Amino acid sequence: MLQPGNRGSGKQATVAPPPVPVARAVVDCAVYVDGVRQPTGLDFRKALAFVRATGSGFVWLGLHQPDERQMGDVAEAFGLHTLMVEDAVHAHQRPKLELYDDTLFLVLRTVKYIDHDDDEVANDIVETGEIMVLAGRDFIITVRHGDHTHLAGVRQRLESTPEHLKLGPATVVHAVADRVVDSYVAVVQEMESDVDELEERIFAASSRDLDIDVVYLFKREVLQLRRAVYPLGTPLSLLSGNKVTAESAALTPNSKEIRRHFRDVADHLTLVNEMVGEYEERLSSLLDAAATKVSTQMNTDMRKISAWAGIAAVPTAAAGIYGMNFDVMPELHWQFSYPILLIALFTVCFTLWRTFHKYHWL
Repeated sequence: MLQPGNRGSGKQATVAPPPVPVARAVVDCAVYVDGVRQPTGLDFRKALAFVRATGSGFVWLGLHQPDERQMGDVAEAFGLHTLMVEDAVHAHQRPKLELYDDTLFLVLRTVKYIDHDDDEVANDIVETGEIMVLAGRDFIITVRHGDHTHLAGVRQRLESTPEHLKLGPATVVHAVADRVVDSYVAVVQEMESDVDELEERIFAASSRDLDIDVVYLFKREVLQLRRAVYPLGTPLSLLSGNKVTAESAALTPNSKEIRRHFRDVADHLTLVNEMVGEYEERLSSLLDAAATKVSTQMNTDMRKISAWAGIAAVPTAAAGIYGMNFDVMPELHWQFSYPILLIALFTVCFTLWRTFHKYHWL
């Protein structure tokens, strides 16, 4: 039976899909008091209410690829700014550090090295993802985008050291940043062997066997790695600097020890940046070397073509002269003209061949 508003329309009313509950995006939620996980089993709303009612501890909420509605419910409970929610839902953000009132927002780009047997058939060598960290005085929210951004090991390691975890959300931010930068170190070490192998292959291969596409593939992957690594230097500098900034004060108001840990992470990031820069220079040199080898081979081919064209011009010129069909040409009526001409052509062509071969044109 048609509804009154749909008579004659011929169209069925579309039914919006039911909203996905926030619990689908929650990986883990826990309350930590003095660095010890509390056996509460509460959802994030009740966990936050418990912390704020007791005035001790903090909530650590882990999310994986939440949608706008799910993140909106979380933002309503924790009082997050709408811009933070938008950035947390939509990935592909550059590494950055922002402060919204008393809530810190840190974006980290994660990378993963993809094992491959043959560089020539590999489409991707580095896979990227994102981790957003939203930290306040009594809570921290980690939002992950990507399949390789697991933080279970980080949570377990921190729970095994309550003396560090009791320092608050700043410890979690440091642990996540340290985990991400350690993955950078692992990736650049894996790529080093690939660059060495590619360098050996380029200089060992002949010009006809060169495959510059592989060099461009590595160049593209290194640039992708650079976009993930380089911008993180400024956020870590703000969090680890001796000068207390608004961002570092919001996260670690009285802890110099946490800032020392951040400086250690920043040092590791500096090492990664240096290695990435070195790879860029080496790949650029490989491209120049490959282009030079190709250009040299083209010059060699042109010399060979020019030499053979010069040799072929001798009989062509003779054939053109004696093919003009003039009647008064004494050589045409002499019985030794043909063999003498062949001998002369052979002698001239052989002399040209020896000359070109002497100067390595042939």
